[in-house]
Amino acid sequence: MLKSHPVPAASVRYRVRQFIAAMRAQVSAEERTLVAATLTPAEQHLFALMPLYDQRHCLDVHHTLVAAGYDDPLLLRAAIVHDCGKVDDRGRPMALGWYVLATMLKQVPGLYLAVAHFGGPFAPIAVYADHAWRGARMAAAAGCPPLIVTALRHYHDPAPTGLAALLKWADEQH
Repeated sequence: MLKSHPVPAASVRYRVRQFIAAMRAQVSAEERTLVAATLTPAEQHLFALMPLYDQRHCLDVHHTLVAAGYDDPLLLRAAIVHDCGKVDDRGRPMALGWYVLATMLKQVPGLYLAVAHFGGPFAPIAVYADHAWRGARMAAAAGCPPLIVTALRHYHDPAPTGLAALLKWADEQH
C-alpha cells in the first residue's frame, strides 16, 4: 500500500502563493534585455520555448543568485534556462494544470513515480519528472558549455556539487 505524507499547512499556503504568482507572471523589458545579453542565441531559444511562468521562475532563480553575490556567467546562464526540460519533444510547454497535479502526486512518491513511468495520457508528468535530464540534453544540443549541461543534469540530485548545488539552492528559494 502506498503511504501518503501529511502536507503541512505552510506547504499548502506556499503552493497556493506559487500558483497565483504563476498566473500573474510577467517578464519585464529590462529582463528580456538581460536574457538577450546573457544567453547565446540557441540558449535564448530554450528560454523562449518555456511558458511565461517558467521564464519568470528561471529569472527569479537568476536574481536570487545575483543578490547572493554569485557572478559566474555559466551559473547565471544555467539559472535562466534550468527548467527548459519541462518542454516536451514537440516543443509544447507543460500546462500549469499538470504542475498542480505533479505537485500533488509528489506527496505520494510511489504513485508519482508510477504515473511518471506510465506516460500515455500522463506524459506531461513524465516530462516533469525527467526535466533535469531533458534540460541537460536540450542544453547540450543547443551547444551549451559542459559545465552548464552538468549543472542542469544534476541540480535535482540529492547531493549535487559545484554549479548544480548552487542552482539547487537558488531554485529551492522559489
